[in-house]
Amino acid sequence: MSEFRVSTRYAKSILELSIEKGVLEEVLVDMKQLSVIAATNHELVLCLKSPIITFDKKLKVMKALFDKTGNALTLAFFEIVARKNRADLLVDIAREFQKQYNLHMGIQVADVTTTFPITDEMRNKFISVVKDISGLDKVELNEKIDADIIGGFVLKVNDRQLDESLSSKLRALKLEFSYNHYESKI
Repeated sequence: MSEFRVSTRYAKSILELSIEKGVLEEVLVDMKQLSVIAATNHELVLCLKSPIITFDKKLKVMKALFDKTGNALTLAFFEIVARKNRADLLVDIAREFQKQYNLHMGIQVADVTTTFPITDEMRNKFISVVKDISGLDKVELNEKIDADIIGGFVLKVNDRQLDESLSSKLRALKLEFSYNHYESKI
């Protein structure tokens, strides 16, 4: 079975169990924390994916990270996954859990990239556009600043991208100028 399908199934099971136990928000915090730690600490990802390190050591690492702040359900879930030798999927499960949580709560996540911090007025316009695209009422807007786009913005919603950046317009113009429209094609 593919890693994606396994991660999706584990994420769905922990989501349903956390809803049943009434600790959905606490488990979400733990999953977000795991994603942040994995993004900033590549050694943790290597440790979890290593076939040489035993599941006991991987479990000790996870308990050390989440023992004081983690929810009991999350810790029990980490233990089950580690004992089944699937600790290498924990980071993917955490990401998939967040996606399924957003789907369950009706939240649309969108990324907007600009060259400067956006104002509240602009933020509200972006949120309105995302609501129109997705049809969902709740929007979580991830704002990024990237000077490489020169100006304008790039808005990503699911698999759609609205690229109104100057850098993309300049690339298109450069491509257009690379063709010689006045050359005979005989």
